[in-house]
Amino acid sequence: MRDSQKMAVIGGVAAAVVGLTGAGVWAFVGNDDEGGDTKGSVAADGKAPREVKTGPLSASEVRSGAKEFLGAWKSGDLKKAADRTDDSEAAAKALADFRSKGHAASVDATPQAAKGEDVPFALTARISYGKQKAVLNYGSSLHVVRDKSSGEPVVEWKPSVLHPQLKKGQSIRTDKAGTPPVRAVDRNGSPLGKDEHPTLGDVIDDLGRRYGDKTEGSAGLQTRIVDAKGKTQGPVLKQLSRPKPGELKTTIDAKAQSAAEDAVKGKAKASVVAVKPSTGEILAVANSPATGFNSALRGSLAPGSTMKIVTSAMLLDKGLASPGRAHPCPKYASYGGWKFQNLDKFDIKGGTFSQSFARSCNTAFITQAKKLKDDDLTKEARDVFGIGLNWKTGTGTFDGSVPVQSDAQMASSLIGQGGVRMNPLTMASVSATVKDGSFKQPYIVSPSLDKRTLAKAPRTMKPQVNKDLKGLMRTTATSGTAAGALRGLSGDVGGKTGSAEVDNQKKPNAWFTAYRNDAAAAAVVPASGHGGDNAGPIVRKVLEAAG
Repeated sequence: MRDSQKMAVIGGVAAAVVGLTGAGVWAFVGNDDEGGDTKGSVAADGKAPREVKTGPLSASEVRSGAKEFLGAWKSGDLKKAADRTDDSEAAAKALADFRSKGHAASVDATPQAAKGEDVPFALTARISYGKQKAVLNYGSSLHVVRDKSSGEPVVEWKPSVLHPQLKKGQSIRTDKAGTPPVRAVDRNGSPLGKDEHPTLGDVIDDLGRRYGDKTEGSAGLQTRIVDAKGKTQGPVLKQLSRPKPGELKTTIDAKAQSAAEDAVKGKAKASVVAVKPSTGEILAVANSPATGFNSALRGSLAPGSTMKIVTSAMLLDKGLASPGRAHPCPKYASYGGWKFQNLDKFDIKGGTFSQSFARSCNTAFITQAKKLKDDDLTKEARDVFGIGLNWKTGTGTFDGSVPVQSDAQMASSLIGQGGVRMNPLTMASVSATVKDGSFKQPYIVSPSLDKRTLAKAPRTMKPQVNKDLKGLMRTTATSGTAAGALRGLSGDVGGKTGSAEVDNQKKPNAWFTAYRNDAAAAAVVPASGHGGDNAGPIVRKVLEAAG
């Protein structure tokens, strides 16, 4: 064939290729080892150049890609199924592990209507472990892509193809080595069932995941998702034989727990925590509503004037205040360009620091800001009260935050605003630290169960500071803002109110923290008003039951 004829043929083919763009473009792949013109070259096997398709997938290609992979998986040809993915090595291992370690004797996968390049499918896996047999049904989805080397439609491999909850580094396993369910009991051995104490439901579930394997219970035969170390991740996929719950002792006091649940019941939002000052043991945890986010343990809110306990400890320690010494409480005080005021703009003329604390005078603290370093409050909160020291309570908690701030934000932090964030657990611990004289990290399961190390504060409150601070809280409980809620309560009692302003919220968050004998508690009722009126009665009920 003459050169002109050759060019005419090649030009015709090129035109045909352009015309096929809508259904995918074909490219010629030849052998260019010699580095010359590849036109007319042959493949390594001596055959004509192979054609590799590129471009978007057609609907029929998506269907065929999914069908070939699911069909091979269903037939048990795992190698063929893996070869129909873009990562045959990873897919082969995952599919083989599902068969051998997951004991999936067979699978039946049925594709559903594709959504673009995504194909949902229903899967039935028949689990067989010795004499135990079960069926695991679930839905998953796969994504079809074009293989770069062959041009064929293949499945984009990722763990979620095998199961929608599966993540990288995880696998499906069927065995008796799972985590047993737990039967949680209180400090005296009384059952803590989720039906009787629904507000403890998420805590009990979390404790079960963490400590079930440290009880005398047995998991039974389970199909579950595990990590690389064989630890269960998430809920059990299938329970093949009956488990035996293991008893897990907690620090909860059933009487105090019931009182806490009753105290928050009926409120749109409220949470409370009680702890034992001498040990740090958590005695009660309650939220309203009973289910959902556990704001008592994991909430993050500005604590308002209850933070003045920590600020007062710092001022007493630095010699900037003393209970009986004159202390300014003007109507207004400015710092960092902000003007601060007291509730209803009250002032105390010729008053003492004890009076300012008892009436919760904001300006009495703001006036001291100029004498402080930006990190003074942060250090006091961390080093004496243990705030933010990564508490290992036995369940998930937020352990408070007092960031280093400057100017007006630093001044705001002194009265529990700015960037300070707490919850009932941390504020109950603050009162407990005052009552005991030293920080005891709160916990709900004994550290002896898993040999974990509890957080320790770098230093202990000075004895005189502790004595003065207890006096301030006692005065507040008897004749200050906390008196309405605590009046008549017997024993060694101290308290502090708080009302935290929130932007675009008509009423402040009501806070209250107090101790009575060897029990301390704190509560918050968001958007409700004054702490003494709204959160105070909750704390009193809990202290009456626990103290």
